[in-house]
Amino acid sequence: MCGIVGAVSTRNIVPVLVQGLERLEYRGYDSCGVAVYAMGTDLAHSGLRRARSTSRVAELAEQVAPDSVSGGLQGCLGIAHTRWATHGAPSVSNAHPHFSHGRGSDAHQRPGRIALVHNGIIENHDELRAELQTKGYVFVSQTDTEVIAHLVDSLYADDLLEAVQAAVDQLHGAFAIAVFCKDEPQRLVGARAGSPLILGVGKDGQEHFLASDAMALAGVTDQIVYLEEGDMVDVQLGKYWLLDKARKSVSPAQRPVKTVLAHSGAAELGPYRHYMQKEIFEQPRAIADTLEGLEGIVPELFDLQMNHAPGANAARVFAEIDSVLILACGTSYYSGCTAKYWLESIAKIPTQVEVASEYRYRDSVPNPKTLVVTITQSGETADTLAALRHAQSLGMRHTLTICNVATSAMVRECSLAYVTRAGVEIGVASTKAFTTQLAGLFLMTLALAQAKGRLPEDAEQRHLKAMRHLPAALQAVLALEPLIISWAEDFARKENALFLGRGLHYPIAMEGALKLKEITYIHAEAYPAGELKHGPLALVTSEMPVVIVAPNDTLLEKLKSNMHEVRARGGVLYVLADADSRIESGDGIHVIRMPEHYGELSPLLHVVPLQLLAYHTACARGTDVDKPRNLAKSVTVE
Repeated sequence: MCGIVGAVSTRNIVPVLVQGLERLEYRGYDSCGVAVYAMGTDLAHSGLRRARSTSRVAELAEQVAPDSVSGGLQGCLGIAHTRWATHGAPSVSNAHPHFSHGRGSDAHQRPGRIALVHNGIIENHDELRAELQTKGYVFVSQTDTEVIAHLVDSLYADDLLEAVQAAVDQLHGAFAIAVFCKDEPQRLVGARAGSPLILGVGKDGQEHFLASDAMALAGVTDQIVYLEEGDMVDVQLGKYWLLDKARKSVSPAQRPVKTVLAHSGAAELGPYRHYMQKEIFEQPRAIADTLEGLEGIVPELFDLQMNHAPGANAARVFAEIDSVLILACGTSYYSGCTAKYWLESIAKIPTQVEVASEYRYRDSVPNPKTLVVTITQSGETADTLAALRHAQSLGMRHTLTICNVATSAMVRECSLAYVTRAGVEIGVASTKAFTTQLAGLFLMTLALAQAKGRLPEDAEQRHLKAMRHLPAALQAVLALEPLIISWAEDFARKENALFLGRGLHYPIAMEGALKLKEITYIHAEAYPAGELKHGPLALVTSEMPVVIVAPNDTLLEKLKSNMHEVRARGGVLYVLADADSRIESGDGIHVIRMPEHYGELSPLLHVVPLQLLAYHTACARGTDVDKPRNLAKSVTVE
């Protein structure tokens, strides 16, 4: 959600800014904009200029093109932004970049000297707005971001870094900002607190960039400096400086330049209709990459960390802990719910799974021998980062993350990590990130079981063999797509759906329901099948399709009883069954047989048809599959 791109250069930087926004579209947005310091030959075409749109970046690109009606935008200093609305509806006036204004009743007609973009939420914006209004500042948007622009302007005294620093000291909340001033046309200042921001070092050091995501700079530079919590950066033509949260200068050794290969090719669709479809079909490769080189179950698999905390060693930590606390949001939360079954049945370790946004706002009982596990695709999820820090503040120092981005804040802040290799996930609805998370969590379960002496050699070899076979097994499941399409034609005409699962597959039913509601806008709920008669059965009619996740496990006969309850009320069943489950298609019962039963790892296989069902139902309904309304890919605000 919300993307930032900024640049200082000797060339016209507008095409780079627009390309950066295109690279960030996957994060989700509802408006976009570009602002530059334009060095025109006359007053009408110099100074602060911008273009904003509530359409797609492609429309913005037309506005800023040299052959546009307005003459386009050109400048060597600029910032750009994709906004996901928090304060104020999606509108041009609320879109970033925001300018400060002169004071007085006609202030909105006179752009001031500050241009600013912002990710995050400023919690004390109302108080700051009131204070600035007493000084004569006029607000033309409903955003908290405009408050920062006016605040920087009010503090500016010929040094932009000092003004931004003074402003940041007054802000409460989470933010990443990029700011420039028309009085210093070769300078760009950035700051981060709770929201990601990176510095891109250009070729020969003659141009530098700011961005919220290295993907924004793909094809422009692969030399990246990751700003730490509380950092500020002063970017000028040919040079840059970093300050830490204590406002002390940071050496290159403390914030080294890293080569990050965020290839733009990762965002190419190829033969697929949508990114979500592409990413569903990339899952065999993603799992193979995530498990590449796996020869045995050893704790050292989780020592892959850039900044180890003193004494952090997976073998020692795994031997010491006596419980697990999983913190996550959304799809990642459901992967954690699945892992709870594994951890308690295989490793015999008590496990608690918490929605990250709830955990830090309730009283809990800390246990210093708990392993705190965070799960996140981006590694920048604000709620999960805050929950991690809350757990640490309670004295729980053993931390581990399952994350898809090796350079993310989450990986840097946890003492242990397993980095999945799903690759870039563009579609807002997560698919391959989810299955690779499950693979990482299953490995963690086995490593913990081994550390506790609960993983016999024969069991280890059996699990390793099953994991190595996963890519081939997933490929066989993907071959079911034509059958899923026929189901999707039925679902496209419905407005409600119910998903049922038992035991290990209840979280998979929840994930299936989430996928359907995210991209089709069909209301969908998931329940443990045994809870059907305790309320949800009242909803069942012939217009309420009921999806059953039905592997051939110890709960299958119980699940069949639940299916009879649905049919007795006229409900129509859509069953994902194993080949030997003895569930047959018939009147009101549609059955798709999975290629094989996969034991403890079957959640990774059963979720794939549910992803395909959501995808093809969305296609049939004509919704925006990759950019569903109101949602963002990387949720970096609370």
